[in-house]
Amino acid sequence: MLSSLHVLRRGPYDPTCRVVDGAVWRTMRTPAGPVTLRIAARGGGSGVRVEAEAWGTGAEWSLDRLPALLGADDDPGAFVAHHDLLREAHRRNPGLRLVRTGLVMESLIPSVLEQKVTAEEAHRAWRRLVRRFGEPAPGPREDLHVLPAPRTWALIPSWEWHRAGVDSKRSATILRAVQRWSRMEEAARMDLDAAVARLCAIPGIGPWTAAETLQRSNGAADALTVGDLHLPGIVGYALTGRRGCDDDGMLELLAPYAAQGQRHRAARLLLTTGRIPPRRVPKMPRTDIATL
Repeated sequence: MLSSLHVLRRGPYDPTCRVVDGAVWRTMRTPAGPVTLRIAARGGGSGVRVEAEAWGTGAEWSLDRLPALLGADDDPGAFVAHHDLLREAHRRNPGLRLVRTGLVMESLIPSVLEQKVTAEEAHRAWRRLVRRFGEPAPGPREDLHVLPAPRTWALIPSWEWHRAGVDSKRSATILRAVQRWSRMEEAARMDLDAAVARLCAIPGIGPWTAAETLQRSNGAADALTVGDLHLPGIVGYALTGRRGCDDDGMLELLAPYAAQGQRHRAARLLLTTGRIPPRRVPKMPRTDIATL
């Protein structure tokens, strides 16, 4: 159950999320204020139960929405497999749930940081910016920080973005989104098409970034990531055994799941199978602009 929360973690040293002794520690900037949430599972099988504690002014808000965060609003039964591999993957992952945080900006900002760079670079930038400008998290853990407030993001000097390895295009996109923080957060209560349109109204945010955000904030089962460097090749190889699949090919292969509104879930399940094409090209080069 708690493994479904791992999609919210931006790298192993994410200052907003830790996994300690099997418990997930997570910070959030809720409409009611900052919060630190600790979630632990007890028992096993059908007898598993979840225990949660929260600290900070956003504690009540986060505890009220804990079931949605753990995937209670998700409906895996809506998925009907059209491929043997997906049928088996669905059977093997009965506990997979699409989480719903109800918070857009905490997923949108790191998704923008991940545009056109390696995961390592994006995680480094997120870690530096949150530690440098976020506030210490409420509660007992001194190694956690809360996402900076909207005004704090707006006041980050250009050289601090540079030191974090963030180019001017990505930082400008984040600042435009931050100026419309409340409007962005409204997308968490919209249907998928309206939410995508709301996010993509910000210059610099496209379908890739919107999907990566709404998968987390809205638990959107059909928010398929289009424009990804790796996903089309993985989907194509897993379902056909052939290499070189592009976005159009991926959309065609996953078309049977569009009517169900389940294309993102189908892709998530394929990733659990480990059927990834052997690498034949070099990794994306790492370009740390902080060294320039």
